[in-house]
Amino acid sequence: MPTITEFRNKNVLVTGAGRGLGKRLALGFARLGAKIAMVSRTKAELDLAHIEIEQAGGNALRIRADVTDPEQLTLAVDRARVVFGSPIDILICAAAIHGPIDSFLHASQKAWTDTVMVNLLGVVHSCRAVLPNMIEKRSGKIIVLTCDSHGTAGLNFSAYATSKTALVRFVESLAGEVLDHNVQVNCFDPGPAYTNLTDEIIRAEDRLDAHVVSTAKEVRRTGGASPELQLEHAAFLASERSNHITGKLIHVTDDPKKLTNTSFRPDAYTLRRTLK
Repeated sequence: MPTITEFRNKNVLVTGAGRGLGKRLALGFARLGAKIAMVSRTKAELDLAHIEIEQAGGNALRIRADVTDPEQLTLAVDRARVVFGSPIDILICAAAIHGPIDSFLHASQKAWTDTVMVNLLGVVHSCRAVLPNMIEKRSGKIIVLTCDSHGTAGLNFSAYATSKTALVRFVESLAGEVLDHNVQVNCFDPGPAYTNLTDEIIRAEDRLDAHVVSTAKEVRRTGGASPELQLEHAAFLASERSNHITGKLIHVTDDPKKLTNTSFRPDAYTLRRTLK
């Protein structure tokens, strides 16, 4: 389990920090002692998350930026470095949209493209913004939130599923390029969580598979995966305890004891191809 002071003097930048899992992880890392740079394009959500962190005794910086704009991300990283007095140590990419919940041919081209822009290129821009400083100081952690990329594709989620699965391959590729610079890049599937996306799925139940809707309703009832377990896994991936893990897809239900083992197969925890 992470300790209260494990991330003291660490600078964490979280995209999509105004709501959902981004906000949850920003609050969690603030409790663990980190200085948080919260990035979101929505001022009201940023302000509310900032109040919650500061009321809990944390240290947070609000930065309005759109992850689809690489210049805004570069400026956000530069501002955090100036305010904190040192570069970003940990990047958590949580900014995402669900996109059109409809068949591919009925979804608008703009909505489909916007989903890829936010979910995939938003991560690309964020990584480009933080990596130069991480490589220069030969230390860095990047955690990219994804979804059940190795599961069966659900109907009418083509934009979301495509962008999130592409992220896993991007992370696998990027991790190999920065391996010798002591920068670790991993995907993290936090499991189901109750967010505004859950309600969108329920409202669109007439266009979706029954099991997808029933799962969403169950998540609304229970809240989904344990926030404590989500934070524990994210903190592990952000710590030096995970220096042997890079280019992997880690799920919130993965056994922490197995993750600390430095000798698991090279193809384990990747895009998780199933070979018969």
